[in-house]
Amino acid sequence: MGQEVLLDIKDLSVEYVSGGGFFGRNRRRVRVLENLNLQVLRGETLGVVGESGCGKTTLANSLLRFIRPREGQVLFEERDVLSMDRASLRQQRRQMQMVFQNPFSSLDPRMDVLGIVGEPLVTHTSLRGKALKEQVTALLVEVGLGPQFVDRHPHELSGGQAQRVALARALALNPKLLVLDEPTSALDVSVQAQIVNLLAELQERHGLTYILISHSLGVVQHVCDRIAVLYLGELVELGPRQGISESPKHPYTQALFSSTPVADPDRSSKRIILEGQVPSPSSPPPGCRFHTRCPYVMDVCRMDRPAAITIEDGHWAACHLL
Repeated sequence: MGQEVLLDIKDLSVEYVSGGGFFGRNRRRVRVLENLNLQVLRGETLGVVGESGCGKTTLANSLLRFIRPREGQVLFEERDVLSMDRASLRQQRRQMQMVFQNPFSSLDPRMDVLGIVGEPLVTHTSLRGKALKEQVTALLVEVGLGPQFVDRHPHELSGGQAQRVALARALALNPKLLVLDEPTSALDVSVQAQIVNLLAELQERHGLTYILISHSLGVVQHVCDRIAVLYLGELVELGPRQGISESPKHPYTQALFSSTPVADPDRSSKRIILEGQVPSPSSPPPGCRFHTRCPYVMDVCRMDRPAAITIEDGHWAACHLL
């Protein structure tokens, strides 16, 4: 592709411990991400899609080391985030920020907007007093809010305003990467469009790189350069936005994108309804993890894990049909 790699995720695996009982006898290890390999290019927007429980949010939390993966590397500009000590990680997080799904759950209700947006500046810089307030005001203006919001508390904000405050806080330290975990799902449709347009403006202005995790395939198709498709903790397809949305190769991706409306009236689309439920991550099926719901399942799918097959430059899928 010619673009520089900003973030290189190598063989990332994450496990949770579930259950308990007397003396921990019923404890089970649930592997939520399995040997995930993914590169994020500088300046791009990479969309990550999949059903609930596929590991999207776990991936986001792993990248910033809010949770500790069991195996693998997360190389940010060739430095492994997962092996950093606490002081190095604190400095690294200036370059990597996260915007959460529900802004009200990530904003301290006891703090005013000045305190919320100014918190990272107080922690990492020497700005105080008037200079701090001026910087916070400038950040608020940049995300489309006026100086009058400085003294407000989260309960005085609408959903869209709260998400703009969360964005201002994320931008405070001039990061290179923003991980956006469902940033528009809690908002009205009209407000979603405003936030999506704002994200595009901020990216162009600051040269930001985005990882956009979303259930909204329409948003992903509109703003992303590439799309990664997760199923039950594994990456099953990766490619350019147009290739993934218009010509998906993996049966799961085909079913996923068959639910999105087609803008072209001359193009017909048939909704693919998948049978059954997503298996539990605590007992994933052998072979291809999608074989229990795949309409094209073959005997080999039940036994062997499929390898990644390159369809064209930058587009691959892991499926025995290919």
